[in-house]
Amino acid sequence: MKVFKQLANEKSIQKAIDSLKANNIDALVVETEEDAKSKVLSMIPKGAEVMNMTSVTLSTVGLDTEINESGNYDSVKNKLDKMNRETDTIAMQKLGAAPEWAVGSIHAVTEDGKVIIASNTGSQLPAYAYASPHIIWVVGTQKIVADQDEGMKRIYEYVLPLESVRLNKQYSMTAGSFVSKLLIINREFTPGRVTVVFIKRELGF
Repeated sequence: MKVFKQLANEKSIQKAIDSLKANNIDALVVETEEDAKSKVLSMIPKGAEVMNMTSVTLSTVGLDTEINESGNYDSVKNKLDKMNRETDTIAMQKLGAAPEWAVGSIHAVTEDGKVIIASNTGSQLPAYAYASPHIIWVVGTQKIVADQDEGMKRIYEYVLPLESVRLNKQYSMTAGSFVSKLLIINREFTPGRVTVVFIKRELGF
């Protein structure tokens, strides 16, 4: 079985980048977490509305703190935190579904340029699939796989168990997580809408 935490080699990274670009998804690679953080922040205008999706990768890089606490951005997470889940459910769903900028990560990228995202609730999927005009994914190169079949194995055999442990630790969710919904992006319709920033580090799941 493929070791799904192993970083991709240079040839595999370049293959994925070339294929993503051919599928209307911008892609680039940086060396370090700090490089990735600087690159992402350079792409987002100051004062822009930004939603950082829940992501171990973003937390490790420090992007969630920068987006929500620096005061440089109009943080959607901060707005959501002030709302009432019982009385503002519809408004919260609308706000989270279509932020101007959505920043997050994904679970697998294939060498032929497909992106695979698994979700328990599906909360991040509307923005990724269509609703947000600007998407940035920060991705450790261990998430590059040969093809869609290997990507699915990565999600079910590697990502899901780790995410279940995280949820149990953080929220005492003993049932763990589920691959309730899957988004596979074969190609982006709008050029320039989506950017993948690869990091040559094992980050996230």
